[in-house]
Amino acid sequence: MEYFPILVLVISFVGLLAIGTPVAWSITISSLLTMLVSIPAIPAFTTVAQRIGTGLDSFALLAIPFFVLSGELMNKGGIAHRLIAFAKTIVGALPGGLALINVISAMLMGAIAGSAMASASAMGSILGPEMEKEGYSKEFGAAVNITSATTGLIIPPSNVLIVYSLASGGASIAALFLAGYIPGILTGLFLMIVASFWAKKKKYKVGKKSSLKEVFKTFITALPSLFMLVVVIGGIVTGIFTATEASAIAVLYSLILGFVYKEISFKNLPQILLDSSATTAIVMLLIGASMSMSWALSYENIPQDISTGLLGLSDNKIMILLIINLLLLVVGIFMDMTPAVLIFTPIFLPVVTKLGLDPVHFGIIMILNLCIGLCTPPVGSVLFVGVGVAQTTIEKVVKPLLPLFVAMILALFLVTYFPQLSLWLPGLFNL
Repeated sequence: MEYFPILVLVISFVGLLAIGTPVAWSITISSLLTMLVSIPAIPAFTTVAQRIGTGLDSFALLAIPFFVLSGELMNKGGIAHRLIAFAKTIVGALPGGLALINVISAMLMGAIAGSAMASASAMGSILGPEMEKEGYSKEFGAAVNITSATTGLIIPPSNVLIVYSLASGGASIAALFLAGYIPGILTGLFLMIVASFWAKKKKYKVGKKSSLKEVFKTFITALPSLFMLVVVIGGIVTGIFTATEASAIAVLYSLILGFVYKEISFKNLPQILLDSSATTAIVMLLIGASMSMSWALSYENIPQDISTGLLGLSDNKIMILLIINLLLLVVGIFMDMTPAVLIFTPIFLPVVTKLGLDPVHFGIIMILNLCIGLCTPPVGSVLFVGVGVAQTTIEKVVKPLLPLFVAMILALFLVTYFPQLSLWLPGLFNL
């Protein structure tokens, strides 16, 4: 095993991050330095540039800008208000009702918009002030909002699952989408249990019970938004259209819905397109840079070396999965989700497939694991959005976050060691 390229890669990458270099540039520069160990300068530079370009040359990746745009349209189109009203009639009278409303609304919003940050922003700005008014602490509300927002990355449609499909070499997007439902809902349920216990302990106010008529009325109001899931996921699973085509349909559907709800007008569209373009540019730059690092890793045989090393430690599936989960938890703290998926999928997937793990199952394990990293400093994007919207500090949010982290880790443990939680639904559709 050649240790020098690995040392160059790790030290340069960590060092660049430590001095505040943007993640995409840290990935690109450390990849280049690693390649310079083995090949001359000109081929190294041209290969990095080529890999960034060809890494984005994928039909499947077209789904990402469309899903980002549909998420922006949903966020600005009054969807959140209707989902919150529906969730309020279901769980508003339970202990910690507003916290539970936050979790359910975030799951629905995340599933429709496919963006954790959009969900955290929408739910935090709408429910945050209402929770404070009812006597909830600002920090508890922010903690619930931050952790629940990540469920939308597991519950489809999810851009990160599309990225994993690309990184894994072709795991079915339809199978990944279906596989995310039960783990995503399970995580949401665990968060609701913890939030309810915390609210009961702190004696937060309980809302009034809704009548069946009120439940039905809010459901009908929210139904057009919820129907998007049927159109998008149903179309992909039945083979009517691909994930990329589904993303374009999602844009059209959410645009029409925004006009019907009278929340979007033609004068709003330039700003929505601009915001979507900015988000897409960041994601695509990260994907291109990560592709160059993946190539550098493969060229230096680093994935094979790590695979051999891990399997040399033990051939026990339980132990190997535990080690991988611990490594990914650490990775998630320091690296954003998209590059982490692109870089570490080629490293860990060969290991788990040798142990008999399904690539779809491993994809859900990886995404669920990295979701925890989005809620932790120093690069937890959802953490910063949630704290910013709540107008509080990370230090104050840490205490109520800890029990919610435990809930997410428990869900991760169950999903890791009980494959049918991920594979049962895809199996029903023979995917």
